Amino acid sequence: MERPRPVIECADVALRSWRGQQDFPSAHKLIEESLDHLRPWEPWVAQHSEENTRGFLARSGAGWLGGQVYNYAVAEDGTLVGMCQAYRGAEPTGWFMGYWLHPAATGRGIATRATSALISEMFTLPTVEYLEIAHDSANTSSAAVPRRLGFTEVRRERAAPPAAPSGTGIEVIWRLYRPREHNIVRPV
Repeated sequence: MERPRPVIECADVALRSWRGQQDFPSAHKLIEESLDHLRPWEPWVAQHSEENTRGFLARSGAGWLGGQVYNYAVAEDGTLVGMCQAYRGAEPTGWFMGYWLHPAATGRGIATRATSALISEMFTLPTVEYLEIAHDSANTSSAAVPRRLGFTEVRRERAAPPAAPSGTGIEVIWRLYRPREHNIVRPV
C-alpha cells in the first residue's frame, strides 16, 4: 500500500506525521491553547481531555498504518501551530481533508500552504482521484482555503450531529480532482 510521506516540507511550513504518545505534551498544549478559538466550529472540543488527546494520537498511528487517515502536525519555522489531515471518504478514490490552526497562526496563509502541500502529496498516490473539504456554511475562514486552492463547491448538506456550536448545521462541500496531464504536441 502506498502512503504519503511522513514529513512534507513546504517553505516555512512543514507537516509531519504524529509520533504517538511522545507527541502528547505538544499536541495537548496546542489543543489547550486553541480551545476558545476552535470551540465555535469543532464539536469535538466539548470532549477535550488528556485521555482524548492520547486516544487521538493512538488512532492516528493505527489509521496511518491501515491507510485510512493521515494526520499531520503543522509547524511553522519549527513551532507547532496546527493540524492537517486527509482521510478516506465514502468512495474509494475520494478523500476528505481537514485543518485547524492555533489562534496566533491564523490569517497568514499557513492553513492554505499546509493544505496545498498535503494536496500535492495526496495526488502522488495513484488511488486518489479527488479531495474534498467540508466546513459549516457560517465558517468563512475555513471557506477561504478551498476557494484559494481551486476547489469547486459541489453541494451543501445537513451536518452530521453534533453540529458546531456557532454553525448553521449546513456543511459546504468543496471538491478538487486530480490534475490531468495534457498531451503536448511539439513542432518538428
